[in-house]
Amino acid sequence: MSLLSLRNLTLTTDVDVDGRRLPAAVLRGIDLDIPEGRMLGLVGESGAGKSMLGRMVSGTLPPGFRIAAGAIQFRGADLNQMAPAQRRDMLGRQIAFIPQEPLSGLNPALTVRQQLFEHLRHVGIPAAQRESYACARLQEVGLTDAPGMLARYPHQMSGGQCQRILIAMAFCGDPALIFADEPTTALDVITQAQIMRVLADQQQRHRTSVVLVTHDLRLAAHVCDTIAVLYAGEVVEFGSARQVLDTPLHPYTRSLKESAPGMEAPTQALRTLPDFMPGLRDFATLRGCRFASRCPSRQAACDAQEIPLLERGGERAARCLPSIPSLGSMAGGDSAAFLAMRAAPAAPGSPPVVTLTEVALSYPGRARLFRARPRLQILQPLSLAVERGEFLGIVGESGSGKTSLARLIAGMVAPTAGRIAYPGSTARPPRACLADPRDVQLVFQNPDSALNPRRRVGELVTQILESGAFAERAGSGPSQRLEMARRLLASVGLPPEAVDRLPSQLSGGQKQRVNIARALCVTPRLIVADEIVSGLDVSVQALILNLLLRLKQELGIALVFVSHDLAVVRYLCTRVLVLHQGRIVEQGPVDQVFDQPQHAYTRALIAAVPPDSASRAWAPVPLSAPAPASAQPAAA
Repeated sequence: MSLLSLRNLTLTTDVDVDGRRLPAAVLRGIDLDIPEGRMLGLVGESGAGKSMLGRMVSGTLPPGFRIAAGAIQFRGADLNQMAPAQRRDMLGRQIAFIPQEPLSGLNPALTVRQQLFEHLRHVGIPAAQRESYACARLQEVGLTDAPGMLARYPHQMSGGQCQRILIAMAFCGDPALIFADEPTTALDVITQAQIMRVLADQQQRHRTSVVLVTHDLRLAAHVCDTIAVLYAGEVVEFGSARQVLDTPLHPYTRSLKESAPGMEAPTQALRTLPDFMPGLRDFATLRGCRFASRCPSRQAACDAQEIPLLERGGERAARCLPSIPSLGSMAGGDSAAFLAMRAAPAAPGSPPVVTLTEVALSYPGRARLFRARPRLQILQPLSLAVERGEFLGIVGESGSGKTSLARLIAGMVAPTAGRIAYPGSTARPPRACLADPRDVQLVFQNPDSALNPRRRVGELVTQILESGAFAERAGSGPSQRLEMARRLLASVGLPPEAVDRLPSQLSGGQKQRVNIARALCVTPRLIVADEIVSGLDVSVQALILNLLLRLKQELGIALVFVSHDLAVVRYLCTRVLVLHQGRIVEQGPVDQVFDQPQHAYTRALIAAVPPDSASRAWAPVPLSAPAPASAQPAAA
């Protein structure tokens, strides 16, 4: 029996097209059923309409959007026909939501107890029972020190702890349906596995229906019963989770699968999609298949008519013409050329671009009365060298010291012990920085926070030339810098006209490519990239990863790549360094470390990654088994 049914649901808004106001179907003809006690995965890139479905169910649509057709039936009642007060009263009681950003879902000015008790009051838990009820719910999601957690503020907890609290809140009152909107985005693999285990355990314990919104097809296939793939506001494929991952029918589903690197040794470049997903203005005038402009199997009929969602047998359906053959792998290219590019060796006889010798990092802790001020040890003494042209991956869960090590290598902070050197450098670093920008450039995780929203892209790309130390590189006038900006943008796959755009006029992937172009302005010997593809759509991620490999082959630049995604590191890097509690517990060639891990912590990281095929069981480390203690660093 279906708990929630969406019938021919169409969501529209008005857009301006050549001076005319036309309706644009943001979601078109959505037909979905969510049975009781089952988990449905909604998979697709940003802009596909996944989160908008949740806002339709909750009745929190943005201004200007309206439901033009169809019905939303919850337990037989049409939510669109309900009074607003009655519908609001259902939220939290019968339909609950888990937001994407855990910190945005919690009030920073209130303790967990204050926020959780307010929610318990809303769902009808008596005041005398709230303390014991709250503790029991927190223990169910793996927070053993429940009384201590209740007394904390959100900033005193990790992202994983905040997300578990939101999961506990969502299941309070035993709602019938929960929408989980990207609950593991940007979390490390171990925390992601634990959060998904908590969500699945709670769903089975309470027999709750769950809609999991995610851009990770593999993750959805291992935790969901069925999957609906959305593209540009339409369901383009539906079926059992195993079938959709292992034998996708729609070209877009295959491209999602082949745009994401796996844990098997890569032999071909990742699939990249041309062009971009249609936008609101396109929806107003577009006829035919919305994926046609990016589809490698495009036919004339694809542009002539709207393609229906056709049943393919066995409760499977795909929005694709039957005349289009079922293609195999869509990834192409010369595998030998790709492997040679990925494993491009360093120049023989060249000195390393950076060496760290017994480097440690610590910060002063809180002062205590009549006691020596303690120090918080972030990194234990470690040594490493990065060779010219080498791509080194640094992996580990949150709090392991990855970003701190990246900041040390980039010269942003000074070590408290040991020595960092940049052999072969002829530049003298300015006093404000420990490393010269001509030797090392840093690309940050969040592209928005790294770009001044008031400056044009052309100015941002060549911004480093405004420093007095680089005056000799700036040429005789602004025209030379503008031409340099165009060349840099072309090197990262952006059009020349992008120099006149503001950051707000670019997509997330385009902004990150602008950051990479800015790092290349002075052609550094080393780039430090801190989680630069975290949270990006898989097709955009594939563009960035292939771009970095091309720059490695053309410029011989070394890269220190910090990431929590082991599959990305395996695709991009030739050597990997595993950090745990500030120590190097294992390092070596990436294929060797991931195929034959020697340390228990490395094995725990690998086990937390969903397998490439749904036919293989996913067995992450259980919540009851804490991550193993670190041992002595492996030999280099």
